[in-house]
Amino acid sequence: MKKIAHLLFGRMTLVGLAILLQVAWLFTVLWQFSYQFTYVNLFIRGIAIILVLVIINRWSNPANKLSWTFLILLSPILGTLLYFLFGRENLTRYMRRHMEKFNREIAEGLTHDEAAEQLLQETDASVYCQSKYISDFGHFPVYRNTATKYYKCGEDMFPDMLEALRSAEHFIFLEYFIIKEGEMFQTIEDILEEKVKQGVEVRLIYDDMGCIGTLPPHYYKVLQKKGIKCAAFNPFRPVLSVIMNNRDHRKILVVDGTVGFTGGINLADEYINRIERFGYWKDTGIRIEGEGVWSLTNMFLGMWDSIVHSTEDYRKYMPSVYQKKPFMDDGFVQPYGDSPLDHENVGENIYLNIISRAKNYVYIFTPYLIIDHETLVTLRNAAKSGVDVRIVTPGIPDKKMVFLLTQSYYRPLLEAGVRIYQYTPGFIHAKSFVCDDEIATVGSVNLDFRSLYLHFECGVWMYRSRAVMQVKEDCMETFACSQEIGLEFCRKRPLPVRILQSLLRLFAPLM
Repeated sequence: MKKIAHLLFGRMTLVGLAILLQVAWLFTVLWQFSYQFTYVNLFIRGIAIILVLVIINRWSNPANKLSWTFLILLSPILGTLLYFLFGRENLTRYMRRHMEKFNREIAEGLTHDEAAEQLLQETDASVYCQSKYISDFGHFPVYRNTATKYYKCGEDMFPDMLEALRSAEHFIFLEYFIIKEGEMFQTIEDILEEKVKQGVEVRLIYDDMGCIGTLPPHYYKVLQKKGIKCAAFNPFRPVLSVIMNNRDHRKILVVDGTVGFTGGINLADEYINRIERFGYWKDTGIRIEGEGVWSLTNMFLGMWDSIVHSTEDYRKYMPSVYQKKPFMDDGFVQPYGDSPLDHENVGENIYLNIISRAKNYVYIFTPYLIIDHETLVTLRNAAKSGVDVRIVTPGIPDKKMVFLLTQSYYRPLLEAGVRIYQYTPGFIHAKSFVCDDEIATVGSVNLDFRSLYLHFECGVWMYRSRAVMQVKEDCMETFACSQEIGLEFCRKRPLPVRILQSLLRLFAPLM
């Protein structure tokens, strides 16, 4: 009964109903006017045509433009309403101005290690080109003195997170898309409260949309009363005038500027398998220790200052301030962030560079496989060239329609020689790539349109680090417990399913 009541009267349901009623009311009013008055109908159609021309002439993803163009021309009133609610890619002008300011400050604070860049170029010119892209267009430098540790599931990473939190002496920064009340977050919250009493500076950011069904409204005020500095990204209000298309999908934990965690793991019990949702929940994470943590720290501070509209000296949080001993040298490590503000698809291009430059193999974990034409062609070309391309998707989905859409991309990939596996034990939420025993990336970036184009994301790119082979080992274990999908699976799909998948692909960028 408690679950049913939460479903019926929870924040997500009430907000969804409020927005639906507003859309329905506005649609009804406009339709009635357009039906009764010809000039109103012509005006609305004129607005729709102008909007379509604006969308077509933007330098954005072609599939996204096609979806919105089709919807707006099919139903000018409804399509236009939905576009202004969900289709705009940018934050409000006020917030965008603040974030651009702090992004410039981040770029200025992240100095490049020319010796590391030169050594990487001398070691492998092709790999250097991948790193150079991240440096030049993502504005995140490559580091040497940074140790790495890979986690193949949330319950492996959680004890190390707790150990790092308990060891904090100066500051703790947390930034998560989803926080859910339960054993995982309660344990963390208890430590944070204790650390605040010890004089440690604690700050936490959560995405209000991501937590709409997991936290009560204005939850940041609850944490603030406990001495935890807390801010909600893009606070959700159930009105049509607020655009909620961009979300803070990052997962970042930084302790004293020397230890950092990221990956796909949010702060909720399913991520450490304390509760069961969709079978076994497999996710991956990465721990870095050393100079590279500075990039994660800057990402957090930039987001924090853009939300609370503050300014501060970032340099007091540098790794060298609190760590005087030399850091371990563990290959080349390059944490990176991706933002919808700069129209540079850093996360996607890192993935494309890894795939297109692979010589022997590329192994991929992704919960969603909703890809654009460029990514589809790159994957197919790699497989056609003899590269062993393997992709693992969930065996038990969290969203059935999205899973049907994911499966709709199987056939063209399989026909090109890509091997596809479905994770039999349950749901795989990991976002990991590994290539040629040398390169890997672990982060928050899904292979779907929203993650690649609309969200704030992060990850860690690595070359010849210990974690690279740890990722590969996890891949081999995961292949062994997954079901490999063949072309026969696609051929046997019922006709109604194939028709539904075709419709879903038309609206793939909107999902």
